[in-house]
Amino acid sequence: MEATVPELPEPSSAAGSATASSAPRSLAEALRARDDASLATLLHARPDLLGPVPGDITQLATRAGTRASVVRALDRLDRFALQTAEALAVAPDPCPYPVLESLLAGEHGGGSGSREDNGARAELPRALATLRDQALVWGDDERLRLVRTARELLAPAAGRPSPTGLGPTVAEATSGMSPTRIQEIVAAAGLPATHDPVSAVAALSGLFTDPERMSALLDEAPAEAHQVLGRLVWGPPYGEVTPNPTPPVRWLRDRGLLLPASARTVVLPREVALHLRGGLAHRETEPLAPAVPAAHEHRPQLVDANAAGQALAALATVEELVKSWEHAGPPVLRAGGLSVRDLKRTAVTLDVSEPVAAFWIELAYAAGLLASDGEADERYAPTPAFDDWVELPPAERWSALARAWLPATRTCGLVGEQDAKGRTLSALGPDLDRSAAPEVRRRVLELLAALPEGGSADPEALLARLDWERPVRGASPLRARLARWALTEAEVLGVTGRGALAAHGRALLEHRDPAPLLAPLFPEPVDHVLLQADLTAVAPGPLRRGVGEVLAVLADVESKGGATVYRFTPGSVRRALDSGRTASDLHAFLAEHSITPVPQPLAYLIDDVARRHGHLRVGAASSYVRCDDDGMLNEIMADRRSAGLGLRRLAPTVLAAQAEPGALLDGLRSMGYAPAAESPTGDVVVTRADAHRTPARSAPVPVPDGPPVPDTTLLAAAVRAIRAGDLAATAVRKEPAAASASVVPGELPRTSPAETLATVQAAALTGSAVWIGYVNADGAASQRVIAPVRVEGGFVTGYDHTADEVRTYALHRITGVAELAEEHL
Repeated sequence: MEATVPELPEPSSAAGSATASSAPRSLAEALRARDDASLATLLHARPDLLGPVPGDITQLATRAGTRASVVRALDRLDRFALQTAEALAVAPDPCPYPVLESLLAGEHGGGSGSREDNGARAELPRALATLRDQALVWGDDERLRLVRTARELLAPAAGRPSPTGLGPTVAEATSGMSPTRIQEIVAAAGLPATHDPVSAVAALSGLFTDPERMSALLDEAPAEAHQVLGRLVWGPPYGEVTPNPTPPVRWLRDRGLLLPASARTVVLPREVALHLRGGLAHRETEPLAPAVPAAHEHRPQLVDANAAGQALAALATVEELVKSWEHAGPPVLRAGGLSVRDLKRTAVTLDVSEPVAAFWIELAYAAGLLASDGEADERYAPTPAFDDWVELPPAERWSALARAWLPATRTCGLVGEQDAKGRTLSALGPDLDRSAAPEVRRRVLELLAALPEGGSADPEALLARLDWERPVRGASPLRARLARWALTEAEVLGVTGRGALAAHGRALLEHRDPAPLLAPLFPEPVDHVLLQADLTAVAPGPLRRGVGEVLAVLADVESKGGATVYRFTPGSVRRALDSGRTASDLHAFLAEHSITPVPQPLAYLIDDVARRHGHLRVGAASSYVRCDDDGMLNEIMADRRSAGLGLRRLAPTVLAAQAEPGALLDGLRSMGYAPAAESPTGDVVVTRADAHRTPARSAPVPVPDGPPVPDTTLLAAAVRAIRAGDLAATAVRKEPAAASASVVPGELPRTSPAETLATVQAAALTGSAVWIGYVNADGAASQRVIAPVRVEGGFVTGYDHTADEVRTYALHRITGVAELAEEHL
């Protein structure tokens, strides 16, 4: 038995009892009346509503009104949208648009409630549309409603002052007052007595909201009373009073212009404050985003070149950092992280300040180049990924670092500070993640990208703009600090140059590959140096890897920059000899890679150190020293610095020591000698250390700042699922014809197997849709709207409007079926 699949009406037009011409009575009805694009906009702005996808519109509305979700939505409003919500929180509920407009922009045509036009009136539709899009406000312009949770969060309360500076209403402030006292206030205000407190409070509120009568009442007030009101009018609305208040305060209190909040505190009622303010909810509104002009303009080519120089220096610094941890990396603290001493030592090695050293350490960690080795004596060491990274072209290496930096949540600027428990935060420690960091970092770069090419911004202007865009979060100094750190880090890393966004930085921001733009700006690696008579060598550019590695062993880096200066010392030459190279190897290397002749002082230095290198031999006794020159051994024995080695003479050319061979080697070298270790056979042992690597480690995953923003495919699927679920939940069923059937709104239908089979067969013949209750193999019950097309073999196949696909259901798992009303067929 087969039939064609019927076409149901579009979901947006068959979704409940509210029609387009009737005002919505709830947030759910307002959401149900939206089109699919508007629902997708809501879900995109508030992705937390999708975890999991709501089953229908009612669930969506309920979830949108929860405290956690509303707080997150308020946190992401700009300042004027938030001020609009704050004004609605102190306005009547519901609030007509003209009333909201006067609260924010003042009355038209001047007067006490007028405000100089700052754009509030023109920007209000945009702010209101933002609140509506995010389901924080619903209803038409005649009946604007702020969702209840948002009103509770933003409305003035004794323990939570409102940003508007307003206090409670007369009704709220008199809720605990005795009826006798209320009648006394009403009488003192010149109002007729009433028969109950409710009507008395209503009369008092009516007086305070009537401009003419209120002005007449205030005209009678003493001058000092106006001064008291002036101190409270813009907030905070609470003031302390003595048990025997002054006459002006007593006059105001007797007439309800000040109401008691506690035994020693009075509050200015909201209606009185609004009259004194001329109906304005805020002293100042900020409808327009602060401008971020270009503070300085540079030639784009100069910016790119400057940034490229910083990028090249960043590569050298990260490589030097990671290689310095190859052989004896710093230990991991018991609580995790790097000790203060090791951070200082690393800063000295890199020749940078400690905060900058922390930045490079965290960047290498974020890029997956450093990690803990996980051994019993846990230490930090390079990862295998570092070996792959160093083989990449320079521009691609920088791209890997920049792509790790931009989304990173670890905040190196916090290193050295203390957490809430008084513990010092350490580099690579567990408590450095701040989920807001990537958003702030990206927003700072976006604001720089909006400037003309080569333009840099005043940091204070950037901070003012960020504070306007996220005012709730901006109340915390962390957001401003994150922005300042982002500017500093972008400059050090080479994303910006002279404060302006470089071309490769713009590509990074736009999710394009920055390497093609950066590669032409890097100088070609060179394979030569300039040797000078003062025992230094100048590398005029970045050295090729093989040349740079040998030179790093043979000489010490003295200064960095556009050209790197190396210095040859007896210690550095001995280091090269210890690594297994001979004097002839060193002479040949320098002759091959120097474009200037090898200076005589350098040649003499190499030969002199080589002549003395290995003259002393150290072995295991615990350890021993042997030397053909007994005079040198006599000199060592006479040196006070050898006392800690525990030396004693075994023979004219042999000394025994209590120290281990390694400690003996270090001790003799510190005394200015050049000993060499030897094996049991008497051969020189090359003391080159093996580079340590961690097991394979993945880069740390940034801590997300809430759920990820859904893409268009997920949004479309979610909207379809919500519409379909809403159809199943709200579709009107026909009254069951059989006495055994029972359809209760919101519950699964119950029909007998025979009635179920007959109903789905009839639906398949007529091409109509039915509403079913179904229990799957796991025992989970659900409601579906299906259009049967085939019924055979104990199964019904049909188009499931809830799932938006053709499905097959076992008839014995259908708990019941109901036909839909004609309007849904």
